[in-house]
Amino acid sequence: MSYNSKEIKKGITLHTIKTDKFKTNLLAIFLTFPIIKDEATKNTLIALMLKRGSKLYKTREDITNKLAEMYGASLDSGIEKSGDNHILKFYLESINEEYLPKKEDLLKESVNLLFDVVFNPNIEDGKFNEEFLEQEKYSLEQIINSKIDNKAMYALNRCIEEMYENKPYGIYKYGYVEDLKNIDGHNLYEQYKKIISTCKIDIFVSGNNGNVDNYIMENDMIKELNEREPKYVTEGKSSNENNEKYIEEKMDVKQGKLVIGTDIKNFGKDFRYSAQVYNAILGGSANSKLFQNVREKASLAYTVSSNYMKLKSNIFIRAGIEIENYEKALNIIKEQIEEMKQGEFSDEDIINAKRIITAGIKNIKEEQDIEISYYYGQELSNVKTSIPEYLKSIEEVSKQDIIDVANNININTIYFLRD
Repeated sequence: MSYNSKEIKKGITLHTIKTDKFKTNLLAIFLTFPIIKDEATKNTLIALMLKRGSKLYKTREDITNKLAEMYGASLDSGIEKSGDNHILKFYLESINEEYLPKKEDLLKESVNLLFDVVFNPNIEDGKFNEEFLEQEKYSLEQIINSKIDNKAMYALNRCIEEMYENKPYGIYKYGYVEDLKNIDGHNLYEQYKKIISTCKIDIFVSGNNGNVDNYIMENDMIKELNEREPKYVTEGKSSNENNEKYIEEKMDVKQGKLVIGTDIKNFGKDFRYSAQVYNAILGGSANSKLFQNVREKASLAYTVSSNYMKLKSNIFIRAGIEIENYEKALNIIKEQIEEMKQGEFSDEDIINAKRIITAGIKNIKEEQDIEISYYYGQELSNVKTSIPEYLKSIEEVSKQDIIDVANNININTIYFLRD
């Protein structure tokens, strides 16, 4: 396997991952730009509309038929929020040509189709198709309204909103229902043009991808894209400086959802590796202090875990609990945080934590989309680390490093969803 990246135009980067491990080639295009509340809903609609039809393949049915001709290739799009950035993601997966019944240039077809979808939208009279747009606005309304269906994820998003109130990271990635009514084909196309001319563009190709560099460099749509000083955020705004801000929200729920948002004060260039190990010991596995003490010993939680968000230097602790156990569960969670500060964890805890993390790192190369996400994350943070270097950095984390992380953690927001 080899990974290479090169800037093909200012602000536009091609990443190639050459590997013969998979029977498919996976192409991805990521459009990255700062997330802004008033534009979030439009951005999501753009991702939905581009997949509806392009200049060459004007309807969803036309695209579906083309994918079927390409031996059942698949096309997908999505929206992510990474740090203070909004990202439109587009993927096309097709069979590696050596597995085809006859010799065809399927990779070139894949490049051309994906580029047509992303860079050559179905625009007539200076606007997106209004009928298609109304259908996608309805679909998006359902998506946004359904966020309360998954109560655990809803609680996490609400905690983030409170921690980052009036800041970019607090914006809901899919946008807001109230913004839908003012969006039409014209102003949506204006937003698309703004994004395409200013955003950071990353093109990924994973697989046994042969002449893909030439296919992309020779593509007319790439030639037409302007150079840009790409607008994206490497270091976003920190959370509001809350000191255990308490938020309680009532809803028709059978199980309480407790989310504790913490900040990690940045210190030292390698603190992120130490923070990963800290998180694994605190709540990242079935052997973690939270799982063993809150769930197993005290029987206070159905689920309890913690997640480290490295781009924002936060750890979020999440627990599903009986509503009457709120105080008890919260106190034991705080006790575990305090014990970590005092170094009350064993060498075996450290070994188990590192084993879990390294297993995840080694799995990066086993899935094409995970590997692409890994290299994209490096591109976004402007920190280039090879997988062997990543493994070595985790292995070198000491007990004192973990204690240092523990003593740089502050509880910012405590959110509880109850009946």
